[in-house]
Amino acid sequence: MERWPWPSGGAWLLVAARALLQLLRSDLRLGRPLLAALALLAALDWLCQRLLPPPAALAVLAAAGWIALSRLARPQRLPVATRAVLITGCDSGFGKETAKKLDSMGFTVLATVLELNSPGAIELRTCCSPRLKLLQMDLTKPGDISRVLEFTKAHTTSTGLWGLVNNAGHNDVVADAELSPVATFRSCMEVNFFGALELTKGLLPLLRSSRGRIVTVGSPAGDMPYPCLGAYGTSKAAVALLMDTFSCELLPWGVKVSIIQPGCFKTESVRNVGQWEKRKQLLLANLPQELLQAYGKDYIEHLHGQFLRSLRLAMSDLSPVVDAITDALLAARPRRRYYPGQGLGLMYFIHYYLPEGLRRRFLQVFFISHCLPRALQPGQPGATPPQDAAQDPNLSPGPSSAVAR
Repeated sequence: MERWPWPSGGAWLLVAARALLQLLRSDLRLGRPLLAALALLAALDWLCQRLLPPPAALAVLAAAGWIALSRLARPQRLPVATRAVLITGCDSGFGKETAKKLDSMGFTVLATVLELNSPGAIELRTCCSPRLKLLQMDLTKPGDISRVLEFTKAHTTSTGLWGLVNNAGHNDVVADAELSPVATFRSCMEVNFFGALELTKGLLPLLRSSRGRIVTVGSPAGDMPYPCLGAYGTSKAAVALLMDTFSCELLPWGVKVSIIQPGCFKTESVRNVGQWEKRKQLLLANLPQELLQAYGKDYIEHLHGQFLRSLRLAMSDLSPVVDAITDALLAARPRRRYYPGQGLGLMYFIHYYLPEGLRRRFLQVFFISHCLPRALQPGQPGATPPQDAAQDPNLSPGPSSAVAR
């Protein structure tokens, strides 16, 4: 069987020169990822020459090269021009940093804040251009939402509204679902779901006219059962499903919808340990006596300590989330889901592919590792720990045996 000859040394130089020219023409980031991809392609070429017939080798090498370089290439971006974007929750965190970046890029930014004189609002007013407009809005108040809708319609008549960034979020308790007041579930839904729903529906006529973008900041807690985030996670799950519905229904209008699922980042609310301490004390003060006796104060103190421990692992650099929001607004083909943050790929792999017991234990080790409630601890009257709890090494007899992992 006759084998096709591979290019000689001189021919390889010509091929390499053409490939280099193609790389220079494409919008690739020159750095370690690109160099690593080229090294792997060279190794693959060496293997293909020895293990495969030339037609198959060329096909494999071409497919591998296309996949590697297409993933490394910068996505095509739309021009900023005179685009206007409304961002909610700009008092701090992702919203504030996104407003600052989009303003520096030339966007007309409408930034909503809870208080016009808050530190975040003052910072935006000081460091941003006159194009940025600060609007006071509480997503639980229909009057505030109506006022923002009217302002947006009046101030985007010439440019249109290109994007809506649903960033504002709320969570004020970290506890088991049974210990969390029903009012907390309602308040999370009011801000994270109903507020985002009402604002999005109100702006849809403008977004349909511009064939614009809807970007919503969700949470992995809406995809998997994080311990002690029942109220927050259910509201984020609801808004994610809502945005998936919008994504399908608005496709004929040309409106693209993206959801950002960030990992744990050190936003201002995360850093405020004193605020979480006050919320813990408020939970203890209002907990029904029956639940307090069944679970015990030590149980809640243990959960609080585990939560604060997990926050020490949070990333201080918010730019991955800001970059994801920016890409969702300007990429010619934005993703349906963005996962900025470290370790999310592993978390989702474990959640979708490993057995339920391993999924639960991983979340406990990563986030909050429960101890046994007081009523289930040995020596308590009528204590009969369930078999699963007795065999679970992540459930310690009491808070004294909890260790940081």
